[in-house]
Amino acid sequence: MKVKAEQLSQHLAKKTSNFYLVTGDEPLIVEESCDLIRHHLKSKDFEEREVLHVETGFKWEYLLECANALSLFAQNRLIEIRLGSQKINKAAAKILEEYLSFAPPENVLLIVADKLDGAAKKSAWYKTIEQQGTLIEIWPVESQQLPGWIKQRASAKGLQLESDAINLLCERIEGNLLAAKQEIDKLQLLQSDTPLSGEDIINAVSDSSRYDVFALIDAIVFGQTERSLKILEVIKQEGVEPTIILWAISREIRLIHTIKNGLNQGQNYEALCTKNRVWGKKKQHLNKAANRLDFKKLENGLRQCNQVDQIIKGLVVADHWLIMTDIVLTLSGKPLALPTDS
Repeated sequence: MKVKAEQLSQHLAKKTSNFYLVTGDEPLIVEESCDLIRHHLKSKDFEEREVLHVETGFKWEYLLECANALSLFAQNRLIEIRLGSQKINKAAAKILEEYLSFAPPENVLLIVADKLDGAAKKSAWYKTIEQQGTLIEIWPVESQQLPGWIKQRASAKGLQLESDAINLLCERIEGNLLAAKQEIDKLQLLQSDTPLSGEDIINAVSDSSRYDVFALIDAIVFGQTERSLKILEVIKQEGVEPTIILWAISREIRLIHTIKNGLNQGQNYEALCTKNRVWGKKKQHLNKAANRLDFKKLENGLRQCNQVDQIIKGLVVADHWLIMTDIVLTLSGKPLALPTDS
């Protein structure tokens, strides 16, 4: 059945599905929806999680192998497929349909995908999940809806915002919900019992605007390696959640991958930017980043992001900051010069 993101928590309290599909282009709401599902399943003794990241060369047969191997031990486990912007071709669709038809009851399948096209929504596997599982389709928060979304989000955090404060935040984040979340989290530090004004917002966030997650992304795209590393260290010391940094980086990798793929297919760059909501000075630098980074580096970056995700979730023991530093070095394209032996 179809469930809205804002209704997911209530839905999970009533029912556990064998199949979940979370799809859309708003990374914050997508990830928060997935986190709700994971938390719910963990409360139902689904302690193990297998993550399959779909990229070039991914073999869908592994899904069946994974399901069959797991069923031998009858352990509750979440199988998570990170589809991203990849298409499911006929061969992959057949394998997915086969899994859906015989899925062991001790497995739950979660597919996380960017916005799906019309062909995908007409497929048998999509309709099976819609009818027998839970489908969460994330729609973009339009500009006219954004003030209400920010007000509701702030209220949930115990904050009251005056209209000028809301308008200022709308201008600052330029429709980026992940940025909105970050700013609202900062405002929580004010611990005010009275509604916050626009002036309060300026005083609270302007000084740190050069050293936040989105400044990091800009530095990476602009090819500013030293500045990227400095910002990463600052936001690490400030206690910014690594999940926020990871989502911003992985989203940018996918954006560059999409832009590069479109350019290789002969699509117009301006049209690609409009479609993917790339504005202002970033357009020029994003084009350079797409030319600077080949598909191998981008896909390796996504693999590393998956590693970091597993580390953050406690599934792997390693230093996630070290891996994110390596990702930043690769993406910024200008590794720092190592000292030479004298």
